[in-house]
Amino acid sequence: MQNAVTVCGIDCGHYVHSLPSAPQGSMESPNLEFEYGDTDSLTAELSELYSYTEEPEFSLNRDYFEEDFRSHVNGRRWVELSVDDQRAYVMRLLDALEVTDREKRLKVARAILYLAQGVFDECDTEADVLHWSRHNIFLLYDMGIFTALLELLSMEIDNNQACSSAVRKPAISLADSTELRVLLSIMYLMVETIRVEMEDDRPEWRMAREAFKTELGSPLYNGEPFALLLFTMVTKFCSMSAPHFPMKKVLLLLWKTVLFTLGGFEELQAMKVRGREKLKLPPLPEDSIKVVRNMRAASPPASAMELIEQQQQQKRGRRSRRPLVKQDSLDTYNERDPFKNDDARDEEDDGEDVDSGIEGEVDPLDRDVIIQPPPPPPPLRPPTDRVSFPKGLPWAPKVREKDIEHFLESSRNKFIGFTLGNDTETLVGLPRPIHESVKTLKQVRCISRFLSLINLVLKCQCCCGEEEVEETPAEILYVGMLPSLSQYVIALLKLLLAAAPTSKAKTDSINILADVLPEEMPITVLQSMKLGIDVNRHKEIIVKAISALLLLLLKHFKLNHIYQFEYVSQHLVFANCIPLILKFFNQNIMSYISAKNSICVLDFPHCVVHEMPELTAESLEAGDSNQFCWRNLFSCINLLRILNKLTKWKHSRTMMLVVFKSAPILKRALKVKQAMMQLYVLKLLKIQTKYLGRQWRKSNMKTMSAIYQKVRHRLNDDWAYGNDIDARPWDFQAEECALRESIEKFNTRRYDKNQNSEFAPVDNCLQSVLGQRVELPEDFHYSYEMWLEREVFSQPIQWEGLLQSQ
Repeated sequence: MQNAVTVCGIDCGHYVHSLPSAPQGSMESPNLEFEYGDTDSLTAELSELYSYTEEPEFSLNRDYFEEDFRSHVNGRRWVELSVDDQRAYVMRLLDALEVTDREKRLKVARAILYLAQGVFDECDTEADVLHWSRHNIFLLYDMGIFTALLELLSMEIDNNQACSSAVRKPAISLADSTELRVLLSIMYLMVETIRVEMEDDRPEWRMAREAFKTELGSPLYNGEPFALLLFTMVTKFCSMSAPHFPMKKVLLLLWKTVLFTLGGFEELQAMKVRGREKLKLPPLPEDSIKVVRNMRAASPPASAMELIEQQQQQKRGRRSRRPLVKQDSLDTYNERDPFKNDDARDEEDDGEDVDSGIEGEVDPLDRDVIIQPPPPPPPLRPPTDRVSFPKGLPWAPKVREKDIEHFLESSRNKFIGFTLGNDTETLVGLPRPIHESVKTLKQVRCISRFLSLINLVLKCQCCCGEEEVEETPAEILYVGMLPSLSQYVIALLKLLLAAAPTSKAKTDSINILADVLPEEMPITVLQSMKLGIDVNRHKEIIVKAISALLLLLLKHFKLNHIYQFEYVSQHLVFANCIPLILKFFNQNIMSYISAKNSICVLDFPHCVVHEMPELTAESLEAGDSNQFCWRNLFSCINLLRILNKLTKWKHSRTMMLVVFKSAPILKRALKVKQAMMQLYVLKLLKIQTKYLGRQWRKSNMKTMSAIYQKVRHRLNDDWAYGNDIDARPWDFQAEECALRESIEKFNTRRYDKNQNSEFAPVDNCLQSVLGQRVELPEDFHYSYEMWLEREVFSQPIQWEGLLQSQ
C-alpha cells in the first residue's frame, strides 16, 4: 500500500494540509428537479460524442457521402430508396472499406458515419434525423459493418508509425486522431442507438439488439470481449505510448458497451431479485431505486448572511431560557424553534466547518414527546408545506446476522457468564427483555445473498470437488480484466484526476485535450471563449463516463461474486481513489453543478438541421437556461456512490475519510438541494460520525437529525455515540491484508489453471467416486477374473495397519 501513495498524482502526506476551503455563495440553492438514471436523454448522449471543434467535419462527411452516392445512385435521395437498394449500396461501401489506400478508406468511413448520423441533409427536423439514424444503424449492423470497423480499429491501435509520430510531436491536435475518431464515432452511434429500446421497434430490431448484446459481451474478438480492447486503448494512452488516442470517445464507448452488455440499474435490481429467489431467500424489503426517487430534498445549510441575520434576531428577540426537556426530544424542539440557541457556541462548528447543517423536518408523531415547551413561534413555512411531507421512515430497518451474534454474546456474558459461539437460537438463562429484543432483531434480519452463495459453493466443493461457474457477461469481463486489472484501474483514475476541475495544470500530467484542440489555435476573443467552453465540457464528459463506468463495474462484480467486487475495490483504494474523490468535491460544488459549459446551437443534431445563428460573447456567457447541468450532477452522485461502496463496513477506509478531513467537504456538498445526492453524503457522514468527537456531534445536530431521517437504520449500530471506540482494537493494515489474502485464494482457486496439485480440491464423496467412469483396456473383460485373483483375493489384508492409519 505504501508503494501506491502517489500513483494518481496525489500525495497523501500533504493532502490534509493542502485542501483549501472552497468559498460558497450566500444564495440558497433551489430544489433541483433531477431524475437519476443510467444515462441522460438519447439526444444529449449523442451530442456529447462530438466536440464543438469537430463541427466542420459534419459537412465533410456529407460531401464524401454525396460524392460516392451520386456515382452509384443517380437522381435519387437516400430516403427515397427501397430497403433492398439501401442494402446494396451499404454492401458497396463495405467492399470499399477493404482497400489498402488509407485516404480512400477514410472517405468511405466518413460516408458510413454520415449514414449513421441520419443523412441530416435530407431531413427537416431533429426527429427526422434521429429516425433515419436509427433506421440506418440497424441496417449497417445487419450488413456486418461493426465487424469490419472492429478490424480497422485494431489496425489503427497497432499502427506503430502513428504512435511514434504522435509521441515526437510537441503539440497534438484533432488532425492526429482523424481515422480513430471516425471509427469510434460510428461504433458509439451503433452501440448507443441499438442499446436504447423504443416502443415502436420492429421485431427484427429487437432480435438484432439481443444478438448485438451477446456479441459484445462474448469473447468473440481475439478471445476477449469488446470492452477489453477499449481498456487496452486506455492503458496505452495513459502509458504515453499512444498520446493521440481520442480518449473522450474511447471512454464513452467503453461505458456504453459495459452498460449495454452487463445491464443498467433497473436490470441490476431485477438480477438481485432473481438471485435471491434462486437461493430461496426472503425478498428485498423495498426497491431502492423507487425509494430514492420518491425522497424529498432537505433544506440546505444556512449561508453566512442567514446566520448573521439569525444572530441579530436572537439578540433582538432574546427570551427566557426554556424549561428542562428530555434529552432525546431536545433536538426535536430545536429543529422547530428559530430562536433555539442562546449560546452561539452551540451552533458553530469547529474551526474548519462553520456550516449549520441541514434543517430537519419533524414528524408530527414526535411532537407530543416534548414536556410542556413554551408556545411555539409562528411557523417558518406555510402549514400546507408541512402536510406534504411523507410520514414514517423511507427505509425498512436492517440488522446483520453478525450483529445478532454480537448482541447475544454480550448478553450471555453479562447475565450467565459464558458464551455459545455463533448460536443465535438458544436463549436459556436470558431475561425476557432479551428474548423480545432477539425476536425484533430477527424480524428485520437481512440474510446476505453472498453468504448463502458462499455456503452453497462450499457444499458443491465437498460433494463434487469442483465449483460450477456460470458464464455471465460480468464473469467473462472479470476473467478478461484480471491479468491487467491494476493497470486499468490506475489508468482510469489518472484520467479522472486530469479531468477534475480542482486539478492544477502540470507539465508531466496526461494531456486529455488531444481530441478537442484544433490545428490552428484561436486568434479572436470569441474563438477563445468557444474553445474554453469546449475544453471544460470535454473534461466534464470524461468525468461523467469514468464515474459511471466505475460504478457499473463495482455493482455488477458485487452481484456476480463478492470477492470480485472486493478485488476491484482494493485496487481503487490502493490507487488513492478515496482522496481523489474528496479532492474532486473540495470545490464550489454548486458552481460545478450549475456550470453552463454548453452551446446549445452547436449541439448535434440541432447544428446540422437549423441554420447557425451568429455567436456573440454575450450569448456564450449566458449559456443555456437549465437550472443545473445534468451530467455534472450525475457525476457527483456516481462519485459519492463509489465512495460509499469503498468504505461501507471497512473501518480502515472509514478512518481514511476522517484523516483526510472529509466532514467539512461533504457538509458543503449538502448545499445541493437534491435528495439522492444528499442521501449519499449523509451516509458518508454517518459512518464516520463516531470518530469525529462529541464536540462535532454537538455542533452539527441538524446534520445528525437529517441522518436519522433519511438514512437506513441499523438497529444496534452505535454510530451516533461511539461508546465502543476505546475498546475496539484498530489494526488497519491487518484488516486489508486479511482481505487481500482471501481475494488471492479466491482468484487462485477459480482462475489459476496451473495451480499446485497439492492444493487442488479432493473429491471426498463415496457415491461420486464410485460413480466415476474409468477407462479400461478393451480386453479387460477377458481377464478380469485373473486380475481379481491376483490383485484382490490373493493379497493379505493388514487389519492392524488399517487400524493404525485411522
